[in-house]
Amino acid sequence: MSSAGGDGRNAARGGRGQGPAPRGRGAGGNRGGGRGPAGAGRPPKPVRDEARNTAYDLMRAVDERDAYANLLMPTLLRERRLSGRDAGLATELAYGTLRGLGTYDEIIAACSDRAPEDVDPPLLDAIRLGVHQLLKTRVPPHAAVGTTVDLVRLRVGIGASKYANAVLRKVSTRSLEQWVPIVAPDPADDPVGHLAVAHSHPRWIVEALRDAVGGDFDETAALLAADNERPRVTLVARPGRSSVAELLDAGAEPAGYSPYAAYLPEGDPGAILAVAESRAAVQDEASQLVALALTRVPVEGADSRWLDLCAGPGGKAGLLDAIATHGDEAGLAAGAGPAAFPGGARLLAAELQYHRARLVWQTTRQAKVITANGTVPAWRPGVFDRVMLDAPCTGLGALRRRPEARWRRDPRSLPELGRLQRDLLTSAIEAVRPGGVVGYVTCSPHLAETDVVVGDVLRRRDDVEVLDARAYLPEVEGLGEGPYARFWPHRHGTDAMFLALLRRR
Repeated sequence: MSSAGGDGRNAARGGRGQGPAPRGRGAGGNRGGGRGPAGAGRPPKPVRDEARNTAYDLMRAVDERDAYANLLMPTLLRERRLSGRDAGLATELAYGTLRGLGTYDEIIAACSDRAPEDVDPPLLDAIRLGVHQLLKTRVPPHAAVGTTVDLVRLRVGIGASKYANAVLRKVSTRSLEQWVPIVAPDPADDPVGHLAVAHSHPRWIVEALRDAVGGDFDETAALLAADNERPRVTLVARPGRSSVAELLDAGAEPAGYSPYAAYLPEGDPGAILAVAESRAAVQDEASQLVALALTRVPVEGADSRWLDLCAGPGGKAGLLDAIATHGDEAGLAAGAGPAAFPGGARLLAAELQYHRARLVWQTTRQAKVITANGTVPAWRPGVFDRVMLDAPCTGLGALRRRPEARWRRDPRSLPELGRLQRDLLTSAIEAVRPGGVVGYVTCSPHLAETDVVVGDVLRRRDDVEVLDARAYLPEVEGLGEGPYARFWPHRHGTDAMFLALLRRR
């Protein structure tokens, strides 16, 4: 994708070295470039590899239609009846290639007489898939080159396949660890640029993540590396509707932090009955815990009206609705935790977009769901006991599961997002009663969306106190210095998520 390539290469092209000389043809090294039977005079017709074609089609859809990979891939797998190893291969090739675009484009540039942006996008995407197979998978080099050349011949053309073959043969002469020092800037001269190329992130995101972890480059590198790992599938058993024991019986494994979580090591989550019936769901563990923390803060007096201000698509609303109705079953059973909610509350879930509001409605059971603008409240002020604000943000904390997102995000969106986040947080504070509590959550660690937003809003108010969010998450270590709680992929194996808990005096 052309825009992705530009972002991925913004970490100083001057650090790129010259590519190696072309390697001579080895036995079986070029299935697409060899000749057919004697006298045929043309290459044999390539065999259609459905897994690789599916990965390629997803890449093209991301480029041409701005498709979301995590939403489109399950549809493609169902339509083409891919399962097991083939489904796993298609997913790994597509997701892994999208994550690695920045690094791969630098390597392609070093092995070609054309810059990636000057290569026809359909051809470039196929070559990227080949580079990923060569440098990040166990596919044998001859198979990675051969299957990619076949793909190009089938989907782009014979002439293009010769170019792809030449580039991939050069790429195959070195490992990823050998290529990075050649194509990335010297870390001594440009440490941010080096990390951007080495870990395939736009430079501005590297800078934002570095600032979020306090400027430590070693931890920044660990965070970037974790962003490139395939995330585990985490399930949530909604209390009163399912249980972790039911998920374990269905093949899941115990989770590390959330009392309602389980990890699914393999298989389709939708094949689990509780998930199919919306009694359980796929939900990151940090998302579960920030919602649970909001329910644990003690409030004096009535505790029956809860609000989810930006509820779509319904993940946190689903858990909040279950706890509001049935109580924090795990906390009550353990007799532990700052305050296990006993149940008996009602959740109002508000969402601006109608189609996302319908998703919330499908996820919740007892909640009242409305389509409403959170900055122009459709309710009286000061009537809610607890308010969840999962604010719209850049989503930099979920780059593991949204492989193309890093190339779509733009730092120019931060000022507008910041204004919206401030307006929504102000609205959330106005919605809660004195003594009630607000949870401000972003799936982004960017300081402009976290500390800065909360600080700006609080400077204009003297009726709000900041609680130490870590105190309501005693099962999790490494949440930072406080008073906010921060989850990290490299520390907790979760999305990078920020939580501030605020009480209205």
